[in-house]
Amino acid sequence: MCSPRTRMPLRLPSPRFSIFWNPPAIALLLPPSSTSTLPFPSLTVSSAMAMAMPFSSSSSNTPLDQDDPNLSQVLKYHNQTKHAFSSYARGPHGLDWANQPNPFRRYTAAPLLPVSHFPILKQSAASDDVIDEAPSYDSLFVSLPNPKTVCKATISQFFYDSLALSAWKSTGFSTWSLRVNPSSGNLHPTEAYLISPPIKSISDSGFVAHYAPKEHALEIRTQIPDGFFFKFFPENSFLIGLSSIFWREAWKYGERAFRYCNHDVGHAIAAVSMAAAGLGWDVKVVDGLGYDDLKKLMGLHTFPEFEIPSRPVKGSFPVIEFEHPDCVLAVFPNGTADFTLNYEELSSAIQEFTELDWKGEANLLSKQHICWDIIYRTAMAVEKPLTGECRALVHPFQSSGVIGERPYKDFTVREVVRKRRSAVDMDGVTSITRDMFYQILLHCVPSGSRGGEKQREGLALPFRALPWEAEVHAAMFVHRVVGLPQGLYFLVRNEDHFDELKKATKPDFKWVKPDGCPSDLPLYELHRGDYQALSKRLSCHQDIASDGCFSLGMIAHYEPTLRQKGVYMYPRLFWETGVLGQVLYLESHAVDISATGIGCFFDDPVHETLGLKGSKFQSLYHFTVGGPVLDKRIMSLPAYPGPNVDA
Repeated sequence: MCSPRTRMPLRLPSPRFSIFWNPPAIALLLPPSSTSTLPFPSLTVSSAMAMAMPFSSSSSNTPLDQDDPNLSQVLKYHNQTKHAFSSYARGPHGLDWANQPNPFRRYTAAPLLPVSHFPILKQSAASDDVIDEAPSYDSLFVSLPNPKTVCKATISQFFYDSLALSAWKSTGFSTWSLRVNPSSGNLHPTEAYLISPPIKSISDSGFVAHYAPKEHALEIRTQIPDGFFFKFFPENSFLIGLSSIFWREAWKYGERAFRYCNHDVGHAIAAVSMAAAGLGWDVKVVDGLGYDDLKKLMGLHTFPEFEIPSRPVKGSFPVIEFEHPDCVLAVFPNGTADFTLNYEELSSAIQEFTELDWKGEANLLSKQHICWDIIYRTAMAVEKPLTGECRALVHPFQSSGVIGERPYKDFTVREVVRKRRSAVDMDGVTSITRDMFYQILLHCVPSGSRGGEKQREGLALPFRALPWEAEVHAAMFVHRVVGLPQGLYFLVRNEDHFDELKKATKPDFKWVKPDGCPSDLPLYELHRGDYQALSKRLSCHQDIASDGCFSLGMIAHYEPTLRQKGVYMYPRLFWETGVLGQVLYLESHAVDISATGIGCFFDDPVHETLGLKGSKFQSLYHFTVGGPVLDKRIMSLPAYPGPNVDA
């Protein structure tokens, strides 16, 4: 199997290919009589055909819930898309380069308005392009700066620091782009929309615009009714809509792609939150709206509906390039007085959006497709209904804990977010101090520094954007942290789960706080020992999991959350892992090392390592942090102006 140390063909769009790689195992697309060997060790087509068959309910530790077909569908999807030592989730037979999806969505004939390219030098006070120096990265975790006025310059900076291109990479005949927000395999299924009241030099009326990152421009899709914003939202605020194109991920990863798309939504939520914080703006997911509301608000109702096939099918299916509406984020000035949303009234107002004049037709991304039916069935099962009650959006900002001397390198938030990269390899040598390790983790807990109160709800940056209490924890393999013994540790991000976790894991785990651990950090030592070989094996035999300073698996409070809060929480659990992953990315770069998300791991063997049984807790995402090894064959080019090609 490919590992990050293996030199890959340089036509690949991203060095993260191996980290999220799913070995090809779809027999439904192969000739039934074929006896050729598939391109990974010890698996023939006959064994791949067995892998390609859907898992039966008896293979799951939890029976499917026949009383709730949506929950049944989600449990089936999650179990069917697990990797195991003996088999992998179903994916395509190789990579169809001729039909690699275009990573840039455009709406043909929609007016295109370029926004400012940065950095902009500080100009006179009379200029619309005044941008003060960005605050230091670590200062944002203590307090937010005074809010900037929403104008063309600040909107430009906001997108530049969150969802824009960060660089182009080139080697040989291959050229591809990177973005500020990370993505599984650099495929970028996430699209973004600006829903806003009038903004000088952009639009004299309220509008909905699609953000085009390659051009760093806004495609104005429609104008919205006067008074819409002022009725529901405070002054100087706007909305950001996020959607997913499942096909972009499924092209490479097959059925597991739905997981990765939702990781990327979480990465985007955190990227938006950090960029907004640098401008003095707060962010909250407007989670009371339903799926149909989100679709109309972003203009995604204009995509045609399609009938989901009964099994994976290959052919020309442009209809599967539609955008699935994920969430809408309210962006408003830090310090805004508490306000509530009446979601029923807001939903009623959004119904009028179907009557608006929507401009532009979505471009075609591929000529040929594979429709992985289970992705679309699961997406339908988790569609969220409208939540009728009024909800408060503003919560007090809580600073994160600080330990010892500042370990950061005095980077501004702009420098950190734009230099973020996914490491393709770790050097196996770099170490960090215990205090640096603790400081990184202090920024990974949701409630910040609360003087002994439990970690639970999202009050600290960027977890305050999520409207639910933390449901994701981290099992940590410590490899190279000076002053901390090697071993298995556990970060409890919602302390209401502590007793449940302790009971669910192995009885011989110690569950003691390590030496020097801050009181606000619920980190526990479980077992000492060298876990490098095991962490590598659990992450699909990839060296990068063992060669960093530490690696981890994100463990979600899984089936109880789906049953108690609703099946629509399934993608939201992945969003939370993506937000946590983005913090790990930024923290590592702020101390001059690197990180990488790992989507390929063996699900149930991770659970067995911890002693977890059943579906109460499930591993959803892996991560590694350490010293990167740079590939000197690859040349970096500026993001703007970039090559006049699609990546």
